Amino acid sequence: MERRQLLQTTAGLTGWLLLRPAQANTQLQDAVRAWTGGTPVQRGRVQIDIATLVDNGNTVPLTVRVDSPMTPTDHVVALAVFNERNPQADVLRCQLGPRAGKAQVSTRIRLATTQKLTAVARLSDGSCWQQTVEVIVALAACLEEIQ
Repeated sequence: MERRQLLQTTAGLTGWLLLRPAQANTQLQDAVRAWTGGTPVQRGRVQIDIATLVDNGNTVPLTVRVDSPMTPTDHVVALAVFNERNPQADVLRCQLGPRAGKAQVSTRIRLATTQKLTAVARLSDGSCWQQTVEVIVALAACLEEIQ
């Protein structure tokens, strides 16, 4: 391989690597915007409990909590978790109500690779709140179609 070909290949690969996270972030934002119906999303009130370094992406414990009194007049109506780089943007969607007692959901998820997760809560007053975290995955899962 000549020096010129090597430089062109390296430049192309570098451009692709820089563009890929931007596309994934846009897809994440689009998924959140679609779920909220365009309602402005504020930061805070939502807490994602997940390890920042995961050995195996096949089964990752995840807990999402929302700061809410869960009363009939002030409660979490719905909760969703979105990811940046799995084949499907939705990780979790659930509906809650004041009878849930706590605004908390725990599950296990699969993560394709190192990526951001965003949890969004829709409250009874119509407001939406979120938190975003980045999770580093050592052994990837969901390798069907990472885009």
